Amino acid sequence: MQRFLMMGVLLCIGGIAEAGQEKPEITRQAANPQAVGVLHSMRTIPETCSRAQGQFTGNPALPYRVEVVQSSSQCRPRALLQDASVAQPSAATGWLLNDIVRIPSAACPSQQAVLRVWRHPGKAIPPKLDAQGRSRIYLQDAMSAGPSPDLPKFALDFRMEGKACD
Repeated sequence: MQRFLMMGVLLCIGGIAEAGQEKPEITRQAANPQAVGVLHSMRTIPETCSRAQGQFTGNPALPYRVEVVQSSSQCRPRALLQDASVAQPSAATGWLLNDIVRIPSAACPSQQAVLRVWRHPGKAIPPKLDAQGRSRIYLQDAMSAGPSPDLPKFALDFRMEGKACD
């Protein structure tokens, strides 16, 4: 799936929505410091069948490289992953700050990569029961309809924080 390969479209650097006043649904400590060039997983989002992974580059112009990759070729997404710069996630528009992942640099302790994960619960409801009392989605109907706008959504906001080392 090509949409998971390049992070430039999905992650934006900078001021999407200030999460300083928001408390995330998931509270975690900063990850272990990561060395330059070591690829590591930042956050897996099972509902979107994707994983954000990154690595410190050692290049002051681009200190951290991030990409979203498909977590499994067999996985079928139950939620959409959106571009945070387009979604403009904020509490006022129904988005919830789900998680804040902080990854410090081992080479430059004053600098860290920060990934904010926003979640929109969506309004998806199961289909009506059929004559046999079952809620069913038929393959041909699901493929022709495309993704529902009522599905839950996730948006990722990436930024570097702290002072860069010389």
